[in-house]
Amino acid sequence: MTAPLTDADLVEQFERATLAAGQFHHAQHVRVAWLYVRRYGLPGALEAFPAALGRFALAQGAPHLYHVTITWAYLLLIHARQQACHAAGWEDFATANTDLLAWKPSILDDYYTPETLWSEFARQTFVMPDRGLLTR
Repeated sequence: MTAPLTDADLVEQFERATLAAGQFHHAQHVRVAWLYVRRYGLPGALEAFPAALGRFALAQGAPHLYHVTITWAYLLLIHARQQACHAAGWEDFATANTDLLAWKPSILDDYYTPETLWSEFARQTFVMPDRGLLTR
């Protein structure tokens, strides 16, 4: 069993697209997004993380998996949750926000109908929630 990656190692390997395929699942996406929000603030993270995630998806041969609305929605939720809980580190944040770490069902099911979230338009541009506001 390998040791968990440090925050710095995870971001470095993500940005260099050297993470093994089995090392970047939903929880790691959320963790890296959380690290970007902490590093850049929300406006900077909304620019830097989607660009890096798009490069990562392309390097992994899966650019079709990148989804703008899902990416932005999680960044907005992560920012709101961090403002509310003021977690000092990832473990504290993850413990306080386990609903963000579940992929199926996803927290986004509370905010989007499947038709909206899985539309090609939502994949290519941010779409506002059609079920509720991204504030919970």
